[in-house]
Amino acid sequence: MIFHEINAMTIAGPPACASQPLPTMNSQHPYPEIERQEARELIAFYLDAGADALIGEAPVDRMADEAISLPAGERPNSDLSAETRSAVPEAVRVGAGDQAGRIQHSPTPDRLRRSDPTPPGEGGLRAPAAPAAPETAVMAARDAARSAKTLDELRTLLVDFKGCALRATATQLVFADGNPQGRVMFVGEAPGHDEDIIGRPFVGRSGKLLDLMMAAIGLDRSCAYIANVVPWRPPGNRTPTPQETAICLPFIRRQIELADPDILVCLGGPATQTLLGIKDGITRSRGRWLAYDTGTREIRALATFHPAFLLRSPLQKRFAWRDFLALKKALAK
Repeated sequence: MIFHEINAMTIAGPPACASQPLPTMNSQHPYPEIERQEARELIAFYLDAGADALIGEAPVDRMADEAISLPAGERPNSDLSAETRSAVPEAVRVGAGDQAGRIQHSPTPDRLRRSDPTPPGEGGLRAPAAPAAPETAVMAARDAARSAKTLDELRTLLVDFKGCALRATATQLVFADGNPQGRVMFVGEAPGHDEDIIGRPFVGRSGKLLDLMMAAIGLDRSCAYIANVVPWRPPGNRTPTPQETAICLPFIRRQIELADPDILVCLGGPATQTLLGIKDGITRSRGRWLAYDTGTREIRALATFHPAFLLRSPLQKRFAWRDFLALKKALAK
């Protein structure tokens, strides 16, 4: 997260009471209450945009070259020596006043090519390798998933799999929770913030609601298996892209095949459309019994609302209750 200093006078203009003296926090900003309010609004904007983690103490210009220190004893506002000017012909000063102690190259097209590898012998950090093409990653995922003989092997393969870019931004893999020997398996779309921290699916607010919904029909995590189509949290809880979903799809298919439940419950529209191959929205597809083909047999599948959606739309809980009653009836057979 990058912090910016907002000038309230520039953005909003002086308040109507500017003629009255106001208390000041420091000599740089005459309206501390406005400054604090705008800072809160900026932080709220960052949170809404998904920036929920602090990655640095100060702003960093990642488009510029490495900073070069000024010679000892030379003031930043003084004329640069001839050696310094020859070393940094396109330098720009970083900071202002006496606090500016470094100069920095202005970015040029050659310096912007961060993906170019460092030539041998020049040292420095190498740029990260570019991710594989989606088609290549999907084929690699299919081959890896097919080779897993057990759920433990599948989990190990996912931990080591580097074909999905979400792996680099997530805290950890969120593989599954519950009992893989259970008769029913719940599958959602992707983990959220709490799941990413703890490493288990459905442990946040939506997970607590799912637990209550299961308890209402006599189920708990000791007799049900829970997973997601995408096992890594997308940044900012955004929706996984079609490419990310396609890369992860072979793994969840193999996971369902190895768990081999009697009933598959798809939580939410994305999971329903991805696993069952239907185009209808969740409002039209919920409550319908469909067939999921594992390649060796067909599993009865039921679509219902995602608990996170029910938290936002509590009036829809009555329809989810009907779906869970149908699930209870099917498990009683």
